[in-house]
Amino acid sequence: MPAHLTHVALFVRDPARTIDFYQRFAGLHVVHDRVGNGVRVVWLSEQEHDPEFVIVAIQQAPGEPSMPPHMAHFGYDLPSRAAVDELAARAEAAGLLVQGAADAGPIVGYFCILRDPDGNLVEFSHGQPLQPPP
Repeated sequence: MPAHLTHVALFVRDPARTIDFYQRFAGLHVVHDRVGNGVRVVWLSEQEHDPEFVIVAIQQAPGEPSMPPHMAHFGYDLPSRAAVDELAARAEAAGLLVQGAADAGPIVGYFCILRDPDGNLVEFSHGQPLQPPP
């Protein structure tokens, strides 16, 4: 089963302005909003319920234009933890693994991070619901 694109994570200076922009101009809905360690994280989607794809807006100033900020990434869903482990092993053998498989709890799930040929980060996860419980 191929990986399924579920989210793109962006760093934003002001989450409220980002929410306003995407609601006004793209008609997106806030489907998740939390603050952890002083950082606000908001998920925006075209679907108000049961989203299939979200934009994750993380409250942190974007990096310099020549370098993507840490953890700005594309996020793919895999069918199992074993699939994450297998993909992480292949990426490590290819010298592309940035972070090995780890469980980050019920919202983030089990994931690993790779770097694509242009330096962009790509997350592969299992157990990361797009409509987490409040």
